[in-house]
Amino acid sequence: MRAIDLFAGAGGFTTGAVMGGCSVVWAANHWQSAVDAHALNHPGTIHACQDLQQAAWADVPAHDLLLASPCCQGHSRARGKLAGNPQHDASRSTAWAVVSAAEHHRPQIVVIENVVDFAAWSLYPAWRMALEALGYCLAPHIIDAANHGVPQHRERLFIVATRSKHPLMLQFPILDRVPASSFVDFEAGAWQPINKPGRSAATLRRVGAGRTQHGKRFLAPFYGSGSGETGRSLGRPIGAITTRDRWSVIDGDRMRMLSKWECRAAMGFPANYQLPAQHRLAVHILGNAVAPPVARDVILAIKAAA
Repeated sequence: MRAIDLFAGAGGFTTGAVMGGCSVVWAANHWQSAVDAHALNHPGTIHACQDLQQAAWADVPAHDLLLASPCCQGHSRARGKLAGNPQHDASRSTAWAVVSAAEHHRPQIVVIENVVDFAAWSLYPAWRMALEALGYCLAPHIIDAANHGVPQHRERLFIVATRSKHPLMLQFPILDRVPASSFVDFEAGAWQPINKPGRSAATLRRVGAGRTQHGKRFLAPFYGSGSGETGRSLGRPIGAITTRDRWSVIDGDRMRMLSKWECRAAMGFPANYQLPAQHRLAVHILGNAVAPPVARDVILAIKAAA
């Protein structure tokens, strides 16, 4: 099965597609740093750095499967989703590139990944009807990466659009949960004392609450709700990896942020997947990525149902 990857980012969708037996012939993103990272790991794929709302689809190779992860920031609760915010309006509009590409190429299958709130977008009904007008039946699936062997709770919406009479509802085996302890390396990283000058009172309070709840070793996100108040056990999957450093590792009287390599593992990328040298850039593109094992399982389920 030949596939293309729109808004390809770090390459999670492409990596999962390859795991699922596809050949990804073309991938594009508007950000050169993401394209460079993708090309480093998928050198056999044709790459384009461009605004996909201005793409010349005639230049894109023929394909059976269109993969797309339009910009999620305008839909995500974590980013505010402010009505009338021009930046968010522009990010939401990237979803129309999927319709444009599908109209030109009419692949048999289109899979769109986004945050769950994508379906609450005010223009979602019009967007859905546009794909339906092209002959696609849409089947939305809310999938938690933790059910697919990824050591992270990451709920995302996967819309499977097929040129068929009926929507293709997929069935997945639910795998055992993989704990965060599977990727945290206590022998590595830049550790600092927890009680150091300048450490915020809020951080110290959260660490104290985490010790009470989980003991000497645990994870602590820098947010003031949920796990941010209680810490998170290493015996369960981590919460969502985001585009900025979010999770710290607590080990007795020392702490540090997750390394980019630990974030890579938490996303389910292969251990040999190459990342940018700059930590901040690597975390950014990982936080935007599709978890490869989820993409793999979606594609394998599509093949099994076809």
